[in-house]
Amino acid sequence: MADTDKFRFLHTMIRVKDLDKSLAFYTEQLGMQVLRKRDYPSGKFTLAFVGYGDEENSTVVELTHNWEQAEPYALGSGFGHLAIGVPDVYATCEKLAKAGVKIPRPAGPMAHGGSVIAFIEDPDGYKIELVERK
Repeated sequence: MADTDKFRFLHTMIRVKDLDKSLAFYTEQLGMQVLRKRDYPSGKFTLAFVGYGDEENSTVVELTHNWEQAEPYALGSGFGHLAIGVPDVYATCEKLAKAGVKIPRPAGPMAHGGSVIAFIEDPDGYKIELVERK
């Protein structure tokens, strides 16, 4: 067995159809920062990393934009969602709704008790769970 005490979760990657639209969503609506962005002309793709802190100390999201992708990606049934802790799910959803963000599951307590949550969607339809963490 490997020595896992130095292991840590680095990032999760999702493919996006319109990188500018996705970057605007993650930075303007969710308050993340673009940590780095690089074009790979020989592979015809761009990688952009966004998050709430530097990659050395925080888990981030890698947005992969394949330049020649014309159709939206099929999201499949295996991927569930990303989760973001926010201090007030109700207020966050109100702000996001005013910005036109799709909210398929409005703010409220979990059905079987527990946290206040909501689900929103990014421009590609990826689900993002908002979890109230005061």
